[in-house]
Amino acid sequence: MHIKRVKYKDIEQIPKININKNFKQNFSGSSPAPFIGRYGYPNINVGFLSPQFSGDTSHYDSPNLWSKGRFPIANIASLRYGLVNSRTEGNITAARKPNRFLEIIQEVGMAKKAVELEVNLTKIPQLKLRPQKEIIPFGPASKLQKATITANPKVDTRVERVVSDTDLRSAPGIISLYKKGFEENFLTKLMSVGNTGLKKNRILVPTRWSITAVDDTVGKDLIKEVKDYSVGDYQLHFGGEWGNYYLVLFFPEVWSYELFEMYLGHKVNEWSKAGNFYSTDYENYKGRKNYAEECAGGYYAARLPVLEKMKSNKRQQSALVLRFISSEYDVPLGVWVCREATRKSLAEKPISFATQELMFKYATELIKRKFSFDLSLLLKESKLLKEKNQQRKLNEFT
Repeated sequence: MHIKRVKYKDIEQIPKININKNFKQNFSGSSPAPFIGRYGYPNINVGFLSPQFSGDTSHYDSPNLWSKGRFPIANIASLRYGLVNSRTEGNITAARKPNRFLEIIQEVGMAKKAVELEVNLTKIPQLKLRPQKEIIPFGPASKLQKATITANPKVDTRVERVVSDTDLRSAPGIISLYKKGFEENFLTKLMSVGNTGLKKNRILVPTRWSITAVDDTVGKDLIKEVKDYSVGDYQLHFGGEWGNYYLVLFFPEVWSYELFEMYLGHKVNEWSKAGNFYSTDYENYKGRKNYAEECAGGYYAARLPVLEKMKSNKRQQSALVLRFISSEYDVPLGVWVCREATRKSLAEKPISFATQELMFKYATELIKRKFSFDLSLLLKESKLLKEKNQQRKLNEFT
């Protein structure tokens, strides 16, 4: 069997769902989320997402809810493609001196529930399905003419304190709210609309970037904590959802992390036509100095649940994580899938082993049976395993 390395951006996934929507130019809607674009940065599109009706629309923008309820791919996609992106143009620095429209966007980004709005667009929005690999998809976009909040938004007092504290840096603010139980998706919204950080530094952050920024910020804080724990054992977890399956292998070593993403049954760009395809990124005990280019946001999204598990177990380990993306995943839903599918894997009862060899034997047989794939083809490419052969001991870092 041949495998070839490929970057995440080279995987083509085209939505295969048929959605017939009769969108309106003027409507009342409840917006559960803002959306900050990235094209043209620092001059970008700024808007909010909303179905064209009022009421409780929290299920339109909650990966946590979708995960707990085991929402099927088609249901999630149908919800998301029903959201209209009412947008206008703005500069990232507008967060420091917001106008009335930006204030509405910021209200949407910090509200406890969807914000009730009256919306007037310049033309009827038209739905065009486009694959989005990192952000959660949404429906048609149209230029905003006017928007009015029709009911007072409800904001959690803990969020208000972080937003109003213009002497608090963004990272500590995000971490404090995460520790209080706020969903990563909510923290992404808060950051993207420029509601966190020092007053002089507040900017609008493209939604795509804020997703990874939250995962990375929280992850780095957990790494500091995990490094104080004693090392754990050889353990294996396997599970997932939405056609995304994660094999997580823990080793009784100091912190390091590696992710492989294996693409099974997906169409790949014309430059490479045969075989199976994978991406990989790695960090050792000292961490990364640059962005995980190959696995992109999925790297940080999967790392977060791994660290949460170590914190829960109060054990430090090296983690080799292998993501298997099957043809079931026929509509791209965004990086949240990586985070929640990894959590589902880690929620499965672990299998412990006395030796690495026994763990590899079990893992190899499992993946062969599940996907008809030879796991050794990936294991032999692992930087984590190669470094492990000359593993430095914990006392060298203390």
